[in-house]
Amino acid sequence: MSKFDPAELAEQLRDRVQLGMPNTIDRLARLVRIPSVSWDAFDREHVSSSAERVRELFAGTGMFDEVGIHQYDIDDETPGQPGVIARREASEGWPTVLLYAHHDVQPPGRDELWDTPAYEPTLVGERLYGRGASDDKAGVLLHVAALETLHDLWEAAGERFPLGVSIFVEGEEENGSGSFTKFLDAHREALGADYIIVADSDNAAIDVPSLTVALRGNVTFNLTVRTLRHASHSGMFGGAAPDAMLAAVRLLDTLWNADGSVAVEGLDSHDAQVPEMPASQLVEEAGVIGGELLGSGPVLARTWYQPSVTVTGIDAPDVANASNTLIPEVRVRISARIAPGTDAEAAAEALQSHLRANAPFGAELEFDSLNTGRPFLVDVDGDGVERMRAAMAECWGADAQLSGIGGSIPFIADLVDRFPASQILVTGVEDPATRAHSPNESQHLGVLHRAILTEAWFLADLAENPPLRDGSAERE
Repeated sequence: MSKFDPAELAEQLRDRVQLGMPNTIDRLARLVRIPSVSWDAFDREHVSSSAERVRELFAGTGMFDEVGIHQYDIDDETPGQPGVIARREASEGWPTVLLYAHHDVQPPGRDELWDTPAYEPTLVGERLYGRGASDDKAGVLLHVAALETLHDLWEAAGERFPLGVSIFVEGEEENGSGSFTKFLDAHREALGADYIIVADSDNAAIDVPSLTVALRGNVTFNLTVRTLRHASHSGMFGGAAPDAMLAAVRLLDTLWNADGSVAVEGLDSHDAQVPEMPASQLVEEAGVIGGELLGSGPVLARTWYQPSVTVTGIDAPDVANASNTLIPEVRVRISARIAPGTDAEAAAEALQSHLRANAPFGAELEFDSLNTGRPFLVDVDGDGVERMRAAMAECWGADAQLSGIGGSIPFIADLVDRFPASQILVTGVEDPATRAHSPNESQHLGVLHRAILTEAWFLADLAENPPLRDGSAERE
């Protein structure tokens, strides 16, 4: 069944990916220049421009007759963001692979915290800096570069690349994937696949690849703490009337134990082995000033398999406008990560019940903008995991680490619901120094190179050695 000599195929894959890197980096930089923040307060036209650019990139691979942009309303009042979908049918007897990434990005944050402009891609050493340079516009170019490599290689041999390929590049992952299920339902036939590669995760190091097999879920909401009907002079009433900031600080502190671990009943941990990692490494990677970490147990277990609660925003008078006033209400944003095996809806109720039960000074609590995402554990028994690990070993020169990540990709559970027979493989282009979501986000170009080669290798292996109907693989 093989169309290529294995050694010749491997050499050509390496050469073509290497020769294509300058063009890949240039196209990534052009995509980074589009400030495609999908949050409601930002200009939607930028996300539309980004979707059009992504459509052009996939159309240029030669793999697809048509690449479309689609958009669906989240609800009656909230429009979703545009996503890109394409489908190439498989030759008879070959499987189909769905490639996922997202083209929207997080807000840049404060300009003064960036060493280089957030939307002006800047090459420093082996890293390309810019918002979305890694998360996840590098994921988009990963798929594009792998596909055009394979298309050109098979075309040069006078053959049609036999795999089916589906594309879904989402435009609102960073804003909660509100219309994700509508995309799946509207394009179920186009997106159905035997293997699903989600290129939105990280690697253990710049020279050690990872295949993500566990993801924490998430619960986010806004909490308003109200203690007074109106503001009052702090000199006249301070010391007797409880201000909202005092109540909020007291209340929020009940969420954690003395060592910083989560103190909310119902937010449990997942029991699984993790690789060894010295605490000093995480201290260095996270930039922990005092050198003291939260919680207990193996370091990676704390970020992969234990819950966490973070206050990610506070609405209150800023220091420049502070007056001698008792604040009547404070609004905060709560972001919790929940361990694999925890029900997201139950976790949300546990958090809110805990806060209600511990509200001090008779404070009124109000919750809004609740969003939940389910955790996920990958089935590692399929041939897809074996093939991807083999591809990583060949292309990185190091064995792949089966890892969990502390972050969440909630829509994976939706993929499992819609396509229960699909094998899901979570890969990525990030590394510990990427700083996704933070100022000075960057993409290590060596990692991007190896990730492109790995995906091309994986797809070439499927094309040359497709699985048989019983799930085994035919190999010459």
